[in-house]
Amino acid sequence: MKVLILFAHPAFHKSKVNKVLVDDLSELQGVTFHDLYEHYPEFDIDVKEEQKLLSEHDCVIFQYPLFWYSTPSILKEWQDLVLEHGWAFGSQGNELKGKLFFCTITAGGPKQAYQIGAFHNLTINQLLTPLKQTAALCKMITLPPFVVHGTHAMEDDKILDFKNDYVGLLKTIVDDKLDIEKVRKLDYLNHYLIKEEL
Repeated sequence: MKVLILFAHPAFHKSKVNKVLVDDLSELQGVTFHDLYEHYPEFDIDVKEEQKLLSEHDCVIFQYPLFWYSTPSILKEWQDLVLEHGWAFGSQGNELKGKLFFCTITAGGPKQAYQIGAFHNLTINQLLTPLKQTAALCKMITLPPFVVHGTHAMEDDKILDFKNDYVGLLKTIVDDKLDIEKVRKLDYLNHYLIKEEL
């Protein structure tokens, strides 16, 4: 399978965790790493080029830091422009049908803060509802997110652990060895790689 990572980080030069996560991803066989802010610094998104990229891949990943419970703005602009009626959705919009979709997210807060009754009072999966519904409308197969929590205080060795897990997950997808039915029962894709949590 071919994987497309749509990466959006408006302050990548300040990033600690995402710099490690994305390092050398473009070197992975079967993976296309596409930095939206780098390609479109003026937000002049090339719709046809983006649609061509989507058509050429089997799995689409939105990778971004969580900003105000949502995506960085360029990802919203990308959705508004690229996911056209009659192409991505609607009775004749079948270009994304059957493709896998999930988000890779970094969040400064710990996982326990993203629970009902906790500091943020919502789970990550609840916050992702608009994106998951968008993918469903486009007839895609939505998967749970890959999430890195607690990024503000994370040690380098822990970041590398997440990087290794992420690379392992991407290779599993490229090799078409991901158990979709098992994965869709999980809260986070991270857990697919941890047997004791299955």
